[in-house]
Amino acid sequence: MTGEAEWPSSWGFGLPPLAQATAFAEAVRDLTETVLALDEPSPVLDDLITRIRSAGQALRGQARVTARPRVGTHAGSAEFRPYLDHGLRIGAYNPVFPEYTMTVLEETRAGGTVRFPVPYEGPPGCVHGGFLAVFFDAVISHHGSETGTAGKTRNLELRYRRPTPLGETLTFEIRRTAEGRDIVSDASLFHGPRLTCAARSRNVATRRDQLPAVGARMARPKRGI
Repeated sequence: MTGEAEWPSSWGFGLPPLAQATAFAEAVRDLTETVLALDEPSPVLDDLITRIRSAGQALRGQARVTARPRVGTHAGSAEFRPYLDHGLRIGAYNPVFPEYTMTVLEETRAGGTVRFPVPYEGPPGCVHGGFLAVFFDAVISHHGSETGTAGKTRNLELRYRRPTPLGETLTFEIRRTAEGRDIVSDASLFHGPRLTCAARSRNVATRRDQLPAVGARMARPKRGI
């Protein structure tokens, strides 16, 4: 199994993202990196901002933009938005999350690569520590979702060993063990041979058949409804 796996995950909680969403995430991530590197205002950017706002208004006529998704008691309601599968590479369809690749070697081991572009910067030339926490939580959840044993995060601890550089291909490893109802995962991030950050996550194992229902996609709502 690899990070290129198709949605939904083996855990199967949520809908697959639209192909346009994955293309959008890549384009927005690349564009953001470029905009943050500008030295002076650009008329091209002014024009782009206007067109983005116009497109956003048009798309809102086709979407339910709400905090609540179609999950549980709202699974069959057109008043709420679809819930996407967060078990795999969230960054592939959501540019707020870092993108990565992963190979699940077995139930207890996984590894892969990640590159953090400029939007994830904290200290000069380095990844913000908060984004590293998001990254570890995402890949650890991915590992569990692909092996079919996942659960809610009870605790996530990070140990920052040295600055994690932007723009470099980094590698990571995950090892997990079961302790009663808890799943304990130890993950490490490397720049070459050097450890930059390590994390330990403790998750409460959840039974798949006890999860709430997830609603299907629906025909786009009519304007004004």
